[in-house]
Amino acid sequence: MRCPYCGNLDTRVIDSRPAEDRSSIRRRRSCDECGRRFTTYEKVETIPLIVIKKDDNREQYQRAKIEQGILSACYKRPVSAEAIQKTIDAIELEIFNREEKEIPSSVIGEIVMEKLKDLDPVAYVRFASVYREFKDVNTFMDELKKFLQ
Repeated sequence: MRCPYCGNLDTRVIDSRPAEDRSSIRRRRSCDECGRRFTTYEKVETIPLIVIKKDDNREQYQRAKIEQGILSACYKRPVSAEAIQKTIDAIELEIFNREEKEIPSSVIGEIVMEKLKDLDPVAYVRFASVYREFKDVNTFMDELKKFLQ
């Protein structure tokens, strides 16, 4: 494993344990060259998941897109980085537990919205406003009423 600080290829594992999500291994490593420590995660490589977009185009699943959407929704909100990562992990776990080779982006969006409801109500409304493409105040109010019930 290459050291992220100095680029040295000789690093050694100091500690190894299952990660919190139990689907990966967390390894604590030390660089033999600069002596700095860092953490890596190992996951089982799976068959690539294909996302079916609204326009019927297909693209490979990218965790970064979910991360970006949630980070935007949580911008300037009192939500810790750890809570955000746990939410993203839970979303990803739910997506992959479906054991499908293709999944519509609308299903992913609904899963994200459901998880954001529990994380932060303002982040949920922000994400929903973009995801549902609210055209006017009435549709926005309808979504807020659903959330409040």
